[in-house]
Amino acid sequence: MKKKEIMSHVDHTLLSPVASWEEIEKLADEAIEYGAASICIPQSYVARVKDKYGDRVNICTVVGFPLGYNSSSSKLEEVRSALEDGANEIDMVINISHVKNQDYGKVEEEIKAIREACQDKVLKVIIETCYLTEEEKIQMCKIVSRAGADYIKTSTGFGPGGAKMEDILLFKDHLEGGVKIKASGGIRTLEDLIGFIQAGAERLGSSSAIKILEGDQGRGSY
Repeated sequence: MKKKEIMSHVDHTLLSPVASWEEIEKLADEAIEYGAASICIPQSYVARVKDKYGDRVNICTVVGFPLGYNSSSSKLEEVRSALEDGANEIDMVINISHVKNQDYGKVEEEIKAIREACQDKVLKVIIETCYLTEEEKIQMCKIVSRAGADYIKTSTGFGPGGAKMEDILLFKDHLEGGVKIKASGGIRTLEDLIGFIQAGAERLGSSSAIKILEGDQGRGSY
């Protein structure tokens, strides 16, 4: 796969709690240069990026991040604020405790409410696969499909595990209604980047894709 083709699938990501404005600028500049699908950044930087870059970079931000147990009303307020500031894509974290309690109705209701608040913007639902059983993952595929989200996303990158190939394949078997897949967390090699795309992940969340492509692992491989 060519470098630009790979990067067209990448949400170029920086969600560190100590991310500086200079680092966010570098992220945006790289995303423009390499043709990344978006930059995924903290909400506090959305308006500033929008002011500087306008529509030259696609802005994604996170909601209920990274633990997901915020109230639904607070998540909705995050969405509204992010959209007002200029975000085009929202990556929300589900309430994992609701899943563990089998309160699936609450999970679906929250996603539907956020879907409505997002209007025509892209909504990705982070289910944090490292905490879920296979049956819980299957249930989440059904819920995300019914709720009308655009993507199901594996991980925040802040949990004890990230994207795994078996989860991408599981998602493909159980998603409906055209819901797409985002693999995120622990993507560290060229083989990871290409493998997840070829397996069916339309988006990849990565903070290191450009380093991988420009490093020794990527030379001569695309």
